[in-house]
Amino acid sequence: MNKQWLDGIWDHTRQKYGIYLRVLDAIPADQFHLQPVPGMRTPAQMVVHTSGSIVRDIAEGVASGAIRADEAGEDAVAGSLETKDDALAFAHECWSRADAAIAKVGDERLSGGVENPWGIPLNGMFAMVVLNDEFLHHRGQLFAYVRACGGEPPFMWGFEDNAPGFERRS
Repeated sequence: MNKQWLDGIWDHTRQKYGIYLRVLDAIPADQFHLQPVPGMRTPAQMVVHTSGSIVRDIAEGVASGAIRADEAGEDAVAGSLETKDDALAFAHECWSRADAAIAKVGDERLSGGVENPWGIPLNGMFAMVVLNDEFLHHRGQLFAYVRACGGEPPFMWGFEDNAPGFERRS
């Protein structure tokens, strides 16, 4: 796998992230700190985990050679997101950081080792596969959250309805 592969997968991740942002927006504001599904994270906790520990931290880890995700600190960060707007701003900031990190990644970082808190052998390419799998898993949970909160999630492949910067490119 090479930079061309990364650019393609990252462009698709960008579009999926746009839908993820719309899923977050479909969750009622008064539900972000409630548990719509017993035994699972709150929407605010899910934003911190998905946008922060998964997308931002893995992308920055691939770029630097070391993933520094702090899942133990996620609850404190989620607690600091007082409103839905705070959660959405956090998700946007995480995307900006992840996107800037991936822009710097080349073939050498994709094939190079990536230290990680999970103690598993990863190279940059496999870390990107993990990012994609984990992101889709948690995005799917949020679709269920929207329904559990009485909302209607967006069409999961409706890229043309994404906000500027996340729409399908011609």
